[in-house]
Amino acid sequence: MNTHDPIVGRYVYVQCEGKTYRTYYEEHGEGIPMVCLHTAGTDGRQYRHQLCDPDISQNFRVIAFDMPWHGKSIPPADFHLMEDEYKLTTKFYCEFIVAFCRALDLRKPVLMGQSMGGNICLALALRYESEFSAFIALEACDYSPGWWIDPLHHPHIHGGEVVATSVFGLMAPLSPDDYRWETWWYYAQGGPGIFKGDLYFYSVDSDFRDQCQKISGKVPIYFLTGEYDFACTPEMTQRTAEKVKNSECIIFGGGHFPTSEDPAKFKEVISPVLKKILSADPERRGQGSNALSGRSISESRSSSRSERPNEGRKVIEF
Repeated sequence: MNTHDPIVGRYVYVQCEGKTYRTYYEEHGEGIPMVCLHTAGTDGRQYRHQLCDPDISQNFRVIAFDMPWHGKSIPPADFHLMEDEYKLTTKFYCEFIVAFCRALDLRKPVLMGQSMGGNICLALALRYESEFSAFIALEACDYSPGWWIDPLHHPHIHGGEVVATSVFGLMAPLSPDDYRWETWWYYAQGGPGIFKGDLYFYSVDSDFRDQCQKISGKVPIYFLTGEYDFACTPEMTQRTAEKVKNSECIIFGGGHFPTSEDPAKFKEVISPVLKKILSADPERRGQGSNALSGRSISESRSSSRSERPNEGRKVIEF
């Protein structure tokens, strides 16, 4: 008997900055819409485990899309005429995410992103907070310098292999080998220069150090960072969270790609966050009112955590 994932994939045409982008997305579930943002140079496959998880999909409509130039979302039609190299900017990134959500008629979705997808949560909280009901910023901080470098797109270097191998050490050594190499594979398949172009946003065009204090706090922000992440260290995330009103900071034993490198570990740390979001928005939950009750969550880990209240935010260590 054949087995299928429950995920459904479609294309939607998104208008942004005067151009039309044929954008691929996958979804599954019912309830509160939760839009998921991939890391630099990859695509929405990083969320395949969360898309298939019945405990999550019973109460959340999980949606993962590929940014233009990534995965199955092609570049704009005139990309071959561009005189400059591809560079993702904060302005375009924000506007495209909002345009995508509007194209799907989503009402106040939860936004979850990791790495550059986590950092953009800060800009969206500053500019578009009324569009979202909660932000989940994975491996995120207010400033990530030093990653926009030429060897990532050079004619003498195999782009796919150097990009994938450059991020391999960001994963936790305890993450399952199969999933760590699957994550490596996602990176090896990126388009030429796309990883480097995304890192223009990550390292150059997204310095939020003097802006985080301006976030109103009307929309909760949950920061989650793995202790093995040296691109965004726990200290960098904690320093950022200290500036953001109505935020929580969770440090756990993982790496830079928690959704794909160790989905079981990620479920342990994200489930309490999703339960809080459900509690705050009960009218939009799906049919699975008992979901996220801990079916595969390690109770021993949960019971060992500590919470430290700190001026309207909490630091939780797993």
